[in-house]
Amino acid sequence: MSALVTTSVKDGILTIRMNRPDKKNALTHAMYDAMGKALGEADADPAVRVVLITGTADCFCAGNDLKDFLENPPGAKNSPVLNFLKALSGAKLPVVAAVNGPAVGIGVTMLLHCDFVYISKTANLSLPFVDLGLVPEAAASMLLPHLAGHPRAAELLMLGEPFTPQQAVEMGIANATCEPQDVEAAALKTALKLAAKPRNALLQTKALMRADFESVSKRIDREAEIFKECLASPDAQEAFTAFREKRKPKFS
Repeated sequence: MSALVTTSVKDGILTIRMNRPDKKNALTHAMYDAMGKALGEADADPAVRVVLITGTADCFCAGNDLKDFLENPPGAKNSPVLNFLKALSGAKLPVVAAVNGPAVGIGVTMLLHCDFVYISKTANLSLPFVDLGLVPEAAASMLLPHLAGHPRAAELLMLGEPFTPQQAVEMGIANATCEPQDVEAAALKTALKLAAKPRNALLQTKALMRADFESVSKRIDREAEIFKECLASPDAQEAFTAFREKRKPKFS
């Protein structure tokens, strides 16, 4: 497994850690592949009862590695990106997230598929897909309006402006905010409580709560097809070039 993603199992908890601090845990295809496989193996392992996803000390995930995505555009069907999103959205086990710091793009949308989310009070969150000439992924176009209502979801997905951890709690994206040094401990505390419960009852309860997974899966596919088209567009190329050159994009 890639050193950029580490895994460990203790007390029935599989911890998946994004481990690329020099790039603020920006995700590459290899990292998506590693996390997707880890989630699949966890569901099949009776010794694992809970999954905990986190980042490094001061960062959760800064989104996708734009260079990697431009050089290797994700396919619409069987790419590591989609395999991870399907594994996460369809995970049988409870998933707990500890958001240690900044969360951008996929760093936010993956939280929509977690059952418990704890966020550092100093974190900043944003969904800048439109600003990059792209569309949302991970079924965010369906799940965010459901959680936060259409007006708030429009602010997040269309304007793409940063929002606070407290706003994430108010919109139903997260359970609670914590002091930076306490985020992972809070997530682990919940994971340990879950791991002590009867496994089958826990899994069946989650399955009942996620009974609409099929429609979510279809939305992930639809978003991916449009995302791929947008990735090749002049607007996206200009947005990525401007990002690298540290200037404002000029859209035609």
